[in-house]
Amino acid sequence: MNEYEASLVIRSGAEQLSAASSDPRSEEGYAAVKVNISEALERIAEALGNFEASSGAPSRSTGWVQDLRRVADDLGE
Repeated sequence: MNEYEASLVIRSGAEQLSAASSDPRSEEGYAAVKVNISEALERIAEALGNFEASSGAPSRSTGWVQDLRRVADDLGE
């Protein structure tokens, strides 16, 4: 799987999560969902940092990576 394919999986997962959260039973497993999202955001931040570091072009991703990690930390608490 390449970066593009992985990004499609992330997008699809986000769409599924959005659809599931509109279900009246969305409170089921909410704590576990927060932990999973927190871990996913940490990994997305790491991937974004790696991707941008290898591009060699200046980017704004450093701030985005920090923001993703802050949200991940907030969800994990």
